[in-house]
Amino acid sequence: MALRFTRLDRPAIRRLLTGEKITEHGVTAERLADGDVRYSVNVMVDGVRVHRIIGRESDGTTRTQAEEFIGKARSDSRDGRLSLPKGRKIALSFRAASDDYLKRLEETGGKNLAAKKRQVELHLQPFFGTQSLEAITTFTIDRYKRKRTEAGAKNGTINRELATLSHLYSKAVEWKWLNHRPKFGKLAEGPGRIIALSEKQCDALMAAAIASADPDCWLFVAFGLNTAMRHSEILRARFDQLDLDRLRLLIPKAKAGQREQPITPELADILRREREMRPEKDQDSWIFPSPRPTATKRGHRDRMGKPFRGAVIQAGLDPDLVTPHVMRHTAITNLVQAGADLPTIQRISGHKTLAMVMRYTHVHGSHIDEAIRSIGRGVAEPPTRKIPDTVTHELHKRQKRPSRTRAANG
Repeated sequence: MALRFTRLDRPAIRRLLTGEKITEHGVTAERLADGDVRYSVNVMVDGVRVHRIIGRESDGTTRTQAEEFIGKARSDSRDGRLSLPKGRKIALSFRAASDDYLKRLEETGGKNLAAKKRQVELHLQPFFGTQSLEAITTFTIDRYKRKRTEAGAKNGTINRELATLSHLYSKAVEWKWLNHRPKFGKLAEGPGRIIALSEKQCDALMAAAIASADPDCWLFVAFGLNTAMRHSEILRARFDQLDLDRLRLLIPKAKAGQREQPITPELADILRREREMRPEKDQDSWIFPSPRPTATKRGHRDRMGKPFRGAVIQAGLDPDLVTPHVMRHTAITNLVQAGADLPTIQRISGHKTLAMVMRYTHVHGSHIDEAIRSIGRGVAEPPTRKIPDTVTHELHKRQKRPSRTRAANG
């Protein structure tokens, strides 16, 4: 049965002054200091007080959405599926939830924490703000995409922000803040720019890494250029996962699952010497041990961004373009230019699909020109093309037949 509102109607809401509010049937409309109207609900559902901030008028929230939330809460309660965090009576706002999310990631050593924090504080919190975490829908997320697009953000940038938002919701479900999450649709992206270093640039980078004050920098660069491994995969490598005779390194956890990573003979020699120089107790442990083992649960280094950036600058390269991932691009590009087939490259790079490897097959690359030349087959003396007799006869008849103009003038 639909609720009948006698006081909380549109004219009354428009007449609200700053700080004033109207409440009816558990729905409250309040005029905020910035002139916006905020809708919230405060009702009893099966003996449980449900207090939710539904959203702001500027975000497209209306009284109808507040009514629908109350109806859904009561319906869910009947089905035993009320979306309430255990022991929580007041809804989490997005701002409070995202602050707690970042705090927990920091305590547990979450990945890409600096980027996530920047995305949350600069873009996600200003947009979603005090909206209830549960009230944010796919429609609200689509509005966020449109606003960021209108602000000039590229699709790839927006997709990274959406990935952080999606991860936040996944954790919210895992931590029992919610029991569902909205859908996140990505925006279309181009293939992206692939930056690969030349041989001369690789040599300069290695020389700068050897001269670095960080003792692990040179080994990190050697790994990247010799394996095409990802940043995190390199830092999780262990001596006891190496098979130097077979030139293989076991990677238990990777994007595409566990794999055996081929390594070059040059890197195998480097790692053999490096292991011999380590203390005996460390010869079967992390290749990149944490300088502060008591400060991390993992036991290995988390990032090499800062020393790598210093080496890049010292090598005369652009640190905004040359990141650790560029070493992976460089190694894969070199494999393509060496003529390796795509399945073999995929086996080395650990890509999930061949489509990802195809991004490296640059159409204008010299290896493409060499490949097409390899199938060239000439003909020593091409035969003279003979005109069929029927064609010759027809041409002869046309030459003898007088034109209409000549016949008329004749």
